[in-house]
Amino acid sequence: MTTRLADGKTRFLPFNRGRDGGAGNPDVSDEFRIAHLYGDGVWSKAVLSREVLLDVIGKFMHLEVSEKKEDKMIFPRFQQLAAVRALMTHARLHGTGSNYLIQHSAGSGKSNTIGWTAHQAINLHDDTDEAVFNTAIIVTDRVVLDKQLQNTVSQFEQTKGVVKKIDGTSRQLKEAIASGARIIVTTIQKFSTDHLKEISGQSSRRFAVIVDEAHSSQSGKAAQAMSDALTREASSSDDIEDLIAEYQRQRGPQANISFFAFTATPRNVTLERFGTKGPDGLPKPFHLYSMRQAIEEGFILDVLRNYMTYKTYSQLEKAIEDDPKLSGRRGQRKVARFATLHPTAIGQKAEIVIEHFRRHVFGSLKGQAKAMIVAQSREHALRYYFGVRSYIREQGYDDIKALVAFSGELIVDGDSYKETDLNEFSETELPYRFDGFKPDGTPYPDTFQILIVAEKYQTGFDQPKLCAMYVDRKLAGLQAVQTLSRLNRTLPGKDDTYILDFQNSMEDIQEAFRPYYEVTGVEALSDPNQVYELEARLFTFGILDKGEIERFAETFYNGPLDTSDRARLEGLVREAVARFETEDDEGRQEEFRQLLRSYMRFYSFVVQIVRLEDTSLEKLYSYASWLSRLLPNREIPPDIEITEEMLRLQAFKVKKKQEGSASLSPGDTEALKAITGFGANPYTEDEKKELSEIVKAFNERHGTEFTEADMIRFDQVKRDILDEDMTEMMRNNPPDVVYAAFQDAFFKGAIRMFQRDNEMRNIVLTDAQAREKATRHFFNRALREVRGGR
Repeated sequence: MTTRLADGKTRFLPFNRGRDGGAGNPDVSDEFRIAHLYGDGVWSKAVLSREVLLDVIGKFMHLEVSEKKEDKMIFPRFQQLAAVRALMTHARLHGTGSNYLIQHSAGSGKSNTIGWTAHQAINLHDDTDEAVFNTAIIVTDRVVLDKQLQNTVSQFEQTKGVVKKIDGTSRQLKEAIASGARIIVTTIQKFSTDHLKEISGQSSRRFAVIVDEAHSSQSGKAAQAMSDALTREASSSDDIEDLIAEYQRQRGPQANISFFAFTATPRNVTLERFGTKGPDGLPKPFHLYSMRQAIEEGFILDVLRNYMTYKTYSQLEKAIEDDPKLSGRRGQRKVARFATLHPTAIGQKAEIVIEHFRRHVFGSLKGQAKAMIVAQSREHALRYYFGVRSYIREQGYDDIKALVAFSGELIVDGDSYKETDLNEFSETELPYRFDGFKPDGTPYPDTFQILIVAEKYQTGFDQPKLCAMYVDRKLAGLQAVQTLSRLNRTLPGKDDTYILDFQNSMEDIQEAFRPYYEVTGVEALSDPNQVYELEARLFTFGILDKGEIERFAETFYNGPLDTSDRARLEGLVREAVARFETEDDEGRQEEFRQLLRSYMRFYSFVVQIVRLEDTSLEKLYSYASWLSRLLPNREIPPDIEITEEMLRLQAFKVKKKQEGSASLSPGDTEALKAITGFGANPYTEDEKKELSEIVKAFNERHGTEFTEADMIRFDQVKRDILDEDMTEMMRNNPPDVVYAAFQDAFFKGAIRMFQRDNEMRNIVLTDAQAREKATRHFFNRALREVRGGR
């Protein structure tokens, strides 16, 4: 279909429902496949029916005003029209309290779809002519409000003042909500400030919350703060359990809020939070416009079609006689980093990048083509900038220029660098400089072809002139899809894209794209009961005390906290911190830290999906949020910096490995995994290492030759004293209370064990420091056993 006839320049666009996850239309019994244009069916009303055409003219058509180009009349594409009409139909019939996941690919015109959804939601009425929604709130997870999104929504405005753009402080957001603004565009972070905590009395109002990029903006405290602000009422109960139950209830689905969640790449938690359950009981998107369909219909490009991978080979040699010890994996990473930052490595890669760009990309788009180098760190980006600039200068290429983007100040080799100093203009000006045109459409005198980035501009950067990407960092999962998708925007004359990858294989990238190529699904639902397993595992450490958590809750939930309340709460939590610090196994400490964070994340997720009638979980969550802040950070020994004096790069080579298409085929998809595991594993290797250190300490102090086997004889002492009474005592008392009893029994047991071993017995009797270290080590092992944490 087309909206404008212009002789040979007329542009016809697909207006299809999609077929089996791709372009086209499904078969229709006794009808043509395009029956949705002229007849009613499972797709609802015919597109060319009086009802739908009037809808398009009255609610969708709008004049897009642009500073750069001529103004143009915007009509909806089929997926936009179908999605918005289906959303409004469901909301009209079911009212508020529903969740909708709209999985629309990049290039689908998401900003327009969000704008139409917001404006139609505030004008939607049910069969009794009651407004379904009082206010629509559009939230994004970006710290700075998305200019394109807010401008799009504002241009749809037919009555001046309907749209409130919250581009100032959170006080502005509070005033907009309190005054009953019709459409509010804001960032999610503004809901977590103290101003919003003052809002109450909103539960009688009905909200359409439209979430941009739902995979990341609907988790954590900011999302919870938004729900609180839109549902909070002044409490009428003084009972602490009622108050806690109300806190817990507010975390779950709310009758006065409907969520419209838009994303091209839903995560597993996004599907479970917002998806619609299908016949198999698993969540699905409410409406789908897949990556595959967008590619096949020509709205985005297939960025995997021209993919080339390179393998780098490095040979290092030690340049000093000393042999300093490095700490495990971090040491390995330091050495690898030294190799990748070496001027020889950067120089060879810069040559490949520039020569490829000149041969395959430079002439595209009438000389307007752009490329991006994605580096693995800010320092790598800086050194790439110097390497690219140096190679361009050496070759006399005066028609290519590069920019670099990184946040903050960077100190390298004692010198300070900032993005603005290197580029010689402001950060806000960079996207326009890279494009080559000012906001008003006039060209800059200098043009730049290559942008070198680390984290900055890797996602959320919309530049249709990007035709090539040179990847020198590990990418996986969602990050890989979002990074490489910077290339997929279409532009007249842009027929091909190129990716050269120095770090990832084609198979790695295909694995990352599979879940999002067609419809995204999950293999199974996450089991909410895992929250109880996490709770039980946390209590096995002997750090948490249920009585302290109860006393914490009595103060925390009993109204606004004053200075004395905060001091009391911190005092209670510091009791657990003290017990944490007595744990001499650093691995166990780290495991507890990880489990505590896992509990907080998983509980805040689960409670949004199912209603939990267990206030003890809410109490632990609030307590854990304080405890996690007060726990001391893990002590990490200072790194030894790898320098040119320590290592020498003897040889370096970059070799082409794979070349061709990494494109996926129809049906080549993979479901996302449910949440089944939490990142906290027993520190068995470090426990063994610690035992070795105890052996070493013994030997160094006493000049003996005891082995690990000798020390493990202490384990027999532990087993002997763990009778029924001691086990029961350790299971039911805090570690600091029961340690003295264990210490006494362990000391006596050790004397008995070593009564015929004079040397060992003398050490146990005379060396209090060594004895304490061994006793504490086996006490912690015993504690894990009796509390089920083996």
